[in-house]
Amino acid sequence: MNALLSPQELEARLRAIGDARYHNKHPFHKLMNAGKLTKAQLKAWALNRYYYQAMIPVKDAVILSRMEQADLRRIWRQRILDHDGDSDDKGGIARWIALTDGLGLDRSFVTSGKGILPATRFAVDAYVNFVRVKPMLEAIASSLTEMFSPKTIGERVSGMLANYDFLDAKILAYFEKRLTQAPRDADFALDYVKQHAKTPEQQQAVQDALTFKCDVLWAQLDALHHAYVSPGLPPPGAYVP
Repeated sequence: MNALLSPQELEARLRAIGDARYHNKHPFHKLMNAGKLTKAQLKAWALNRYYYQAMIPVKDAVILSRMEQADLRRIWRQRILDHDGDSDDKGGIARWIALTDGLGLDRSFVTSGKGILPATRFAVDAYVNFVRVKPMLEAIASSLTEMFSPKTIGERVSGMLANYDFLDAKILAYFEKRLTQAPRDADFALDYVKQHAKTPEQQQAVQDALTFKCDVLWAQLDALHHAYVSPGLPPPGAYVP
C-alpha cells in the first residue's frame, strides 16, 4: 500500500475481505445449511467448535491484559462475560454445551478437549498466540470477522431448523444471543481500527489480521471436511462417530 485510505475506504477493504474469505462460503458450511450432513457429522462439528468457543474468552483475556486504558477494559471485558457468563446469564460456553448435549455428545468428553482434530487445536491456539504477540491494533482487528457473523448465523439457524428434525430453537439458543452481541462487538472494533490505523502500513496490517482470522476459521472447516466428509478419515485420536 502506498496511499493512506480514508476510514470509509478502509472499512470497504475490510468488508471485501469478509465477502471473499469468510467461512460461510466453505463447502462444509454449505452442506450443513442445506441439511446434507448426518447427525454424526454435526456432532463432529459441534465437538470441534467447542474448543474454539472455550478459547474465545481466553483470547479476549489476553487482549484485556494488554489494555492500559480503563475505558477500553470496561468495554472489552463484556466479551468475556458474554462467553463465561455471570450471575444473571450462564454465558455462551454453557449454551454451546447445551447444543452438544442436544446432539447426544457426552458433556465430560466435550469439555475434556479429547477427540478434537489436531488442526482444530493448532488453528485455535494460533489465534490465541496471534493476539498475544501482535500489536494491539492487529489483535483487535482480528476480531472483525464478527462483522459477517449475523448473516451467517441467520442462514445457519434457518437451515438447521428446516432440515434437521432432531434440532430445535432451544438447542440452538447459542446463536440467538450472538445476533445482538456480535454486531455490538464488531461496531466497537471497527471504530477502533478506523481511528487508530493511521498509516498505510497499519491499514495493511489490520487487513492482514482480518485475513488471518478468516484463515483460522476456514482451516477448521477444511479439517472437518477432510476427516468427516471426504475422504472421511479421522486422524488417530480424533472423535470417531
